[in-house]
Amino acid sequence: MIPWFLLCSLLTAISLTSSQPNNAPPPLSPDADLCNGIFVSYTYNTGSKIKPNDTKNQPYRFESELAVVNNGRDELKSWKVFVGFNHREILVSATNAVLSDGSSFPVNVENGTTFAGYPSADLKSAILTAGDVNQMEARVQLVGTLFGVAPPNVPLPKNITLVNQGWLCPKSTQRGTNVLEVCCTPDTKNKTVVPLVTKFLPRQQGDLTIMYDVIKAYKSKYLAQVTMENHNPLGRLDNWKLTFLWMKDEFISYTQGAYPSVVDSSACIDGPQGKYYQDMDFSKVLSCARRPTIIDLPRTKYNDSALGLRPFCCRNGTILPPSMDPSKSKSYFQMEVYKMPPNLNISAVSPPQNWQIKGNLNPDYKCGPPVRVSSSQFFDPSGLPSNWTAFASWQVVCNITQPATPSCCVSFSSYFNDSIIPCNTCACGGCSSNTVSRTCSTTSPALLLPQQALLMPFENRTKLTTAWANMKHWKLPDPLPCGDNCGVSINWHLATDYGGGWTARITIFNWGETDFADWFTAVEMKKAGHGFEKAYSFNGSTIEINGKKDTILMEGLPGLNYLVAKRDGKNPSEDFRVPGKQQSVLSFTKKLTPGIKVRSGDGFPTKVFFNGQECSLPSAFPTNNGYKRHISTMLLMVVPFLALLILSV
Repeated sequence: MIPWFLLCSLLTAISLTSSQPNNAPPPLSPDADLCNGIFVSYTYNTGSKIKPNDTKNQPYRFESELAVVNNGRDELKSWKVFVGFNHREILVSATNAVLSDGSSFPVNVENGTTFAGYPSADLKSAILTAGDVNQMEARVQLVGTLFGVAPPNVPLPKNITLVNQGWLCPKSTQRGTNVLEVCCTPDTKNKTVVPLVTKFLPRQQGDLTIMYDVIKAYKSKYLAQVTMENHNPLGRLDNWKLTFLWMKDEFISYTQGAYPSVVDSSACIDGPQGKYYQDMDFSKVLSCARRPTIIDLPRTKYNDSALGLRPFCCRNGTILPPSMDPSKSKSYFQMEVYKMPPNLNISAVSPPQNWQIKGNLNPDYKCGPPVRVSSSQFFDPSGLPSNWTAFASWQVVCNITQPATPSCCVSFSSYFNDSIIPCNTCACGGCSSNTVSRTCSTTSPALLLPQQALLMPFENRTKLTTAWANMKHWKLPDPLPCGDNCGVSINWHLATDYGGGWTARITIFNWGETDFADWFTAVEMKKAGHGFEKAYSFNGSTIEINGKKDTILMEGLPGLNYLVAKRDGKNPSEDFRVPGKQQSVLSFTKKLTPGIKVRSGDGFPTKVFFNGQECSLPSAFPTNNGYKRHISTMLLMVVPFLALLILSV
């Protein structure tokens, strides 16, 4: 009986063991073994219908897996893979990866998105690990929503590819019905592939770089130094707001050189931090938010021993382009960060992810994930002729992206036409609401303006512009066009054109409620830039952009570098509000631009920027179109009289 009992027990144990779920990831395509580079695959696993029921726009849940395998000779540092989603996907979650542009879930990825490895960003090779697949590959489980592709149909992406520099990827191919795959090989002409002996990736270039340096490290906390540096000749930030995402329940105890926009430690008290750090006084903790927002300090706090006294801090969040002032092109702060179990050792430091930075009326920036680089070095604070090295360093690279709707616009005028081509209708958005669309047309071209209308708010121009159109016998649309809704508008006026040169006048109007200190504007003149001579009321100079020196950078002269906000007129009860204004005349020579056709369009800018953001341009230039070349004396008398008559009604 005993041997029989032991045999039954053994068989039962074997049966139970074999029935346990296999946690190993599913095998990859056989093509993975044939790839001697980086193998990338996207596998659609399952899909199901979800609420609401909608026959025209039905949503479906999908579950997929992205696999990245290093079958090459060298380690792949900071892997990044682009997935070309094309079924209006909304990504809800992703394991073992983050989105390289800093977006948080859920996020619309219908135009595709790039994934970056996290927490393991590097994939070692079989040579370095003796074939340990766990260190050679990354498996990313994706869950999201898509539209219009019902099971059993398979919604595969358009393409998948490795984004890392130094690799060549052919167009991905489909295997079966649910797999898309590609094998990427080293580019022998590119030297950015990291060799075996290299420990960290080299620092990358970008419009704005952020260094995250750990300068002091302890078992349960560390001191981080954050340095933001502007490298774009036209990039700029005003009142910058920096956000990032803690991934392991970290929190900020104090800062110097910057400050959280919201000071709140309640999340720690109610969370695991309060349970672990039971003896800590959380009333002195600055931020327990998982995504804190950090802002710069005002200039008055620079000499504050508790908050300031950090280099490049305390400028009200202004980071200027290096072309204006290299000493003001960076910002800097420090913060003490507390860690949580199980990361309580001196070497367990994980930088925050999903970095984003924004400013007021500035370009949009997209930031990549933090990449481990060689440790930064700093001057010894004691004054000794030596450098000291950070404990660890990561670099975040941010690049400018043009926003869908700008915040500034341009109007054109000239000496040979008495009408101004205004900013485009809805140039800066704000026309999408149903209420607005019922009262004005969002599609009708903006009405041509008389000179006086430039100084009037849009809501006060109606009588003057309609009277101008009636006098010119132009047909008026019904309803009238909506306004441009821009905080800043810029008028470019072609003033003169003679044998040896020509002149233009630029006027900047601030229709917003915010003053701009140290403002700048830049105009790209593709065919006229080389002929620029002088700006008479601005500090103007040509700068090189993308290898071409055809952009004129202008800023206020000392004492005149302040563009005030819109303000009340002399008699607020009767007068309309007036914008802040700066104006200058620019002179050009034709000696360096032979054959230039100033009046036909060469005398107008091809791009205009204000504080780094590209402005909306009119779709046409002023023409002579039968009007008198110069405004007649009678017209100069009639137009002001007409304006005064209308305003007095």
